[in-house]
Amino acid sequence: MRTHNRSIKVKATAGSRITEPRADRVPVPLPVLQSAEILTTAAAASTAVPASLLEQALRYQLDRWQRGVLFLDMLRERANNMLAHEDAGMPPPLDFEYETILDARRFERPANYALLRITRCHEDRAEDCVDDKKPPVIIVDPRAGHGPGIGGFKRDSEVGMALHEGHATYFVIFFPLPCPSQTLADVLHALRRFVEEVASRHHGKAPVLYGNCQAGWAVMLLAADCEGLTGPTVSNGSPLSYWAGASDVNPMRLAGGLMGGSWTAHLLADLGNGRLDGAWLVQNFENLNPANTLWDKNYNTFAQIDTERERFLEFERWWTGYHFLSREEILSIIENLFIGNKLERGTMRICGGCTVDLKRMRNPLVIFASGGDNITPPHQALNWIPTVYPTTADLKKAGQRIVYLLNTHVGHLGIFVSASVAKLEHRAILESLGDLDALQPGLYEMKISYPSGDPDCRKPQYTVRFVERQVEQIQYPYPEQSFEGVEAVSEWNELLYKNTISPWVTAFANPLSAEMLKWLHPMRISHTMFSEKLNPWMLPVKMLAPFIANARISAGEANPFVAMEGEASVSISRMLDSYRQVRDGASEQLFNALYGTEK
Repeated sequence: MRTHNRSIKVKATAGSRITEPRADRVPVPLPVLQSAEILTTAAAASTAVPASLLEQALRYQLDRWQRGVLFLDMLRERANNMLAHEDAGMPPPLDFEYETILDARRFERPANYALLRITRCHEDRAEDCVDDKKPPVIIVDPRAGHGPGIGGFKRDSEVGMALHEGHATYFVIFFPLPCPSQTLADVLHALRRFVEEVASRHHGKAPVLYGNCQAGWAVMLLAADCEGLTGPTVSNGSPLSYWAGASDVNPMRLAGGLMGGSWTAHLLADLGNGRLDGAWLVQNFENLNPANTLWDKNYNTFAQIDTERERFLEFERWWTGYHFLSREEILSIIENLFIGNKLERGTMRICGGCTVDLKRMRNPLVIFASGGDNITPPHQALNWIPTVYPTTADLKKAGQRIVYLLNTHVGHLGIFVSASVAKLEHRAILESLGDLDALQPGLYEMKISYPSGDPDCRKPQYTVRFVERQVEQIQYPYPEQSFEGVEAVSEWNELLYKNTISPWVTAFANPLSAEMLKWLHPMRISHTMFSEKLNPWMLPVKMLAPFIANARISAGEANPFVAMEGEASVSISRMLDSYRQVRDGASEQLFNALYGTEK
């Protein structure tokens, strides 16, 4: 197959303050600086208030104004990056060069997926790093609203660690638009072809499957269907037990019942002319934590605009790249997984006569979860184990080895984005692959000890232990009857919508209306409104920002008004978090009233 070389470079994360004038910025005229000094001196001399306090107040006001302009300019650049990324076809923001091995859009059963081989990391060639004795690694990113690339958008990432440890590394991407009438079965068939191709390139050596979030259950479906074809499977922050979770921590699992089931997703896909806009899924994630979405993320960048600008823009290049799913895909995912919870119950059908049975997996399985993850908590990552294997004896009898690794604090994205997690946990997983094969069948907890406290270390600076556990110790009870009621309501509402309203919606939906809805979506318009290409009021900001960056006058951390600003920010964040608690509590009460007691 013809290969296509592609190099996507992202800007290096900036960690230094902007203090020196840049060549691409026009120097500030001397009178501008003089006027600020004259204003400060005159104000200090004309009042009985202590000069130092008034000077600090004026310096803070100047600093705040400058930060405001620079922050608006950053939002302007984010909007332009978003539009440019769209115009370029939304390529994956990988910080590595690659070649395309297979494009599933050309398969007999097409799917919008492609298999890439990582060829270079900056100045280092992949061939110079690969140890032929080690198995190849296939990394699959989540398709849950965003585009691919988060597993390798910087050097210290899953892709970077796999290359660093000597594994031939492959990456699975997907394109912004699904193929017409693309199904989940089509995707799984494409992934199977990818695994077969990688194995054939490495003398039949079974590749390691690395799945992030949504891709975690996808690679587990693949492992269950491809017995003997795949090597160890690593599931990072991946939900498999969708009804499990803490009632006061994980409200997303109640959303299906509160929205009446899958019919709302069906409606949105109909309005999108057969495709669901991933921006709706991202909006659900954003709504989980309004304090962070509406305030903390933006304020923290505003408060440290000199050092955080590039890091913010780097992450937003991926976060604002919304991809689509076909109507068939999203309905299958919601009905079988999020509402039906059919994967752990062994009743999920991929295609005619094909039912997924997780007991068919024989390759070692590593489950990486975090207690700080409110999207995929350890409950959802682990609770399927006692359902599939009721006792430890059943697990051992099946000849399976399951290892779980728990982080205590990192959030959902941090599991596969954080550089410190990549340097420690993912490095430890990759370096321990040989130990997994030597384990006897059973359940183990992976314990990592690094006395230095520095996550960027290698053996013997850290040690790994596999502590045997009992399946009976995994106890995350949930009201199963309540969620069965949600499933029944969803099936009824979906049947009613499909046979009454859907034909009318699809009759009026068309490519033009779908494109209008796409660009009018709140997740897009709230960003693109800051681009000077669409909003001429941003032109003065674009012109003024370079002058301000060159004449930056920081108030300093010791300024009392800066401290007051920080305290006000904390109060606003707490207020928004209090709103979240009230909202989530009301949602639980409504769910209980509709479907029974939620414990």
